[in-house]
Amino acid sequence: MDYYVSRDRNKLDVERIHKEITATYWAAGRSMEETLRTMENCICFGLYDKRDQQLGYARVLTDQVTFAYLMDVIIFPPHRGKGLGKFLMGQILEQPELQKPTTLALKTKDAHGLYERFGFKRVGDSHLWMSIDKIKFKDL
Repeated sequence: MDYYVSRDRNKLDVERIHKEITATYWAAGRSMEETLRTMENCICFGLYDKRDQQLGYARVLTDQVTFAYLMDVIIFPPHRGKGLGKFLMGQILEQPELQKPTTLALKTKDAHGLYERFGFKRVGDSHLWMSIDKIKFKDL
């Protein structure tokens, strides 16, 4: 395999993550302290090549029972457009902590197609919110 995903925080290139995340529409203006704080409170995923170079990052906040919130999914340039986002998402969704929660949520302005491949659907008339809801309630 040419790529792998690790949850080892010691492998994360925090400087690069901060640089790439703060260049996005959703995290512009985030300080390094805030980036570090987000990482401390989430399950973090680094995407690496066989030479251990970090190519991407994502994080999930979850109670491991009812809710999980996927955030900061990013593939670093120039590695975009190679299917690595799909690979990263597939690996994240296979994690044991994400099998139990009945709702998985995320917000995106421009990557709906990626997340729809994994079963996420738009929430109501929101242009940003998407979720996977595993519970279907009768007589709402």
